[in-house]
Amino acid sequence: MATTAATVPPGRQIPSHVPPELVYYAGITESAEFLAAPHKFMAELHGKAPPVFFSPSEHSHASWQLLKYDDAFFMLRHPEYFTTFGAGPFPRDPDDYWRIIPLEIEPPEHRKYRAIVDPLVSPKTIGTLEVSIRRLANELIDRFVDTGKCEFAKDFGRPLPVGVFLDIMGLPRSMMDEFVRWAMGLLHAQDRDLAVRTMAEVTAYLETVIQEKRANPDGGAVSAIVHGRPGGEEMSAKEVFGFVFFLFIAGLDTVFATLNNIFVWLAENPDRRREIAAEPDNIGNVVEELLRVFTVTFSGRTLIQDVELRGVQMKKGDRVTAVLPSANYDPDVFPNPQEVDFHRPRKPTLAFAGGVHSCMGAHLARLEIKVCIEQFLRRIPDFTLGREAPISYWPGGVVGPKAVPLTWT
Repeated sequence: MATTAATVPPGRQIPSHVPPELVYYAGITESAEFLAAPHKFMAELHGKAPPVFFSPSEHSHASWQLLKYDDAFFMLRHPEYFTTFGAGPFPRDPDDYWRIIPLEIEPPEHRKYRAIVDPLVSPKTIGTLEVSIRRLANELIDRFVDTGKCEFAKDFGRPLPVGVFLDIMGLPRSMMDEFVRWAMGLLHAQDRDLAVRTMAEVTAYLETVIQEKRANPDGGAVSAIVHGRPGGEEMSAKEVFGFVFFLFIAGLDTVFATLNNIFVWLAENPDRRREIAAEPDNIGNVVEELLRVFTVTFSGRTLIQDVELRGVQMKKGDRVTAVLPSANYDPDVFPNPQEVDFHRPRKPTLAFAGGVHSCMGAHLARLEIKVCIEQFLRRIPDFTLGREAPISYWPGGVVGPKAVPLTWT
């Protein structure tokens, strides 16, 4: 399983404390094999790589990779070993550094920041959005249902979750295409110069929005942050920016990518579409299983003290990545993990990470996926993938296809 020197990307040094047999260049997020079928690739890592291995990378920091569910869960639940500080992959000026909040804030301070926006994404609040989300879903379907085809990612998978998210943020839907372009530049660019230019554009826009919301508060999440007082204290300008930036970038790509993955699979599996339609009361289990199978993100940390996992000695300062999609294919936790089983006994998945840094938007994501599946299958029950070109995937830290062409009669 160990790599040879030739397989290590040029310029990547392996720390002296890493045993050679645990060096494995998996190519997660960037290799041709990954980009051809990423979830199959990550499921099959359990039979190819050590459960804990050290991977160099061409485009990101070299780090320990955790494939097993229990190890990922341990990392997410133990901030005394694993810190989120510096976890964000976005280019920031080291001489004018700002934290991505609340991601890069550890307990107990984390809670006071998160409390500012939790009321906007609570189960009760999100439940009130179901009618409007269904209305938007039907409005989008109305635009293409009679044409016999759509580019799902552009026509439905993006505008529904991103439109709902922008409403919650208090940001204009009219700028959706620009916002998504920025998200692509920051989350999927393999070119640091592009990421730096994109970051400058995002920074300029968000600084303007923050000033506008300060002068004209409203009911959106940006305004709540700008006027929030965590622990009763006013936030600094850097804290406000870091908090607004985090919510802004976190809401533009993850549900979008998840829906695209799900609808590629639905298009390829007509019998499973019929199964979903025949058991409408099982939709909650359907959503959970598809979230397990199509988990789209990873969680990164840095060790603040030495720790041992599965006999592997990791040192203070080492970077560690929980490969959450692989963890959700762990055969020790999910028997026959590559089988999509809508009656699988319910176990918590790591689709939304876990611990204090679990995804704030989990309730909204579940509702959006549920509504999208229900409304699309009700209006367009039989569809297939358009075959203009093979499905291709974005590189980077959010796993999803670039386009999802669908056709029906």
